[in-house]
Amino acid sequence: FFDICRILKAKRPKAFMLENVKNLCSHDRGRTFKVITESLDELDYEVFYQVLDGQNYVPQHRERILIVGFDRRRYGKNINFDFNITPEDPKPVMRNILDTKVDDKYTLSDKLWDYLQGYAAKHKAAGNGFGYGIADLDGVSRTLSARYYKDGSEILIEQKGKNPRRLTPRECARLQGFPEDFKIPVSDTQAYRQFGNSVVVPLMANVAKLVCAKLNEMDMASVRKNEIKEEISRQVKSAGQDEPVRKMSSGREAVVV
Repeated sequence: FFDICRILKAKRPKAFMLENVKNLCSHDRGRTFKVITESLDELDYEVFYQVLDGQNYVPQHRERILIVGFDRRRYGKNINFDFNITPEDPKPVMRNILDTKVDDKYTLSDKLWDYLQGYAAKHKAAGNGFGYGIADLDGVSRTLSARYYKDGSEILIEQKGKNPRRLTPRECARLQGFPEDFKIPVSDTQAYRQFGNSVVVPLMANVAKLVCAKLNEMDMASVRKNEIKEEISRQVKSAGQDEPVRKMSSGREAVVV
């Protein structure tokens, strides 16, 4: 985070947008988030934040905190900003992102499936909620994580007459809102890690558009304000030139009323 502060101090962008896990607000009893907001305030940025869920755009429950800041040195302190996002309608569901034909290599082995079932049963007996997750095809999935490459347990797809399967890298890309033409040149393992660490693309795009719209609004207001100042200055100068003056014995000028 302090590298981000260093960049903000050196480059002074008009605005910035940051993203992190929603628990950032409560980490270390809120001390971590307090340090972040105070540091940004010291840099003279007006900060706004809100926890948003990716399921407004993709079939994945993915809550993340978004932090947006605007440069007070440029725009002053009277800045307002709202996260008025525009969710997808109709709301996307899991079956929308699934391939019809999937390689058998994505189906869980008997050994792994038995392990996941046993692990889930053990924690259920202990009163815990840990375990695998079979995705509801007409609903949303759990949060995709960077550890998905290990066993895919948080998001599994049920199959008739077979063990469940994990998502393919392409399906993970769709689950994060990447376009179909997005190239995946890396191995499955690396792709799972990267998509698990990614952001929900359409959500970020929506918030970025709101930030840009706010910047355009404030820039236009600044231009208009400067134009008014220049017009007033011209009028004052013009009025001064129209008034006759006379020389006094002291050599000073006095306006004749």
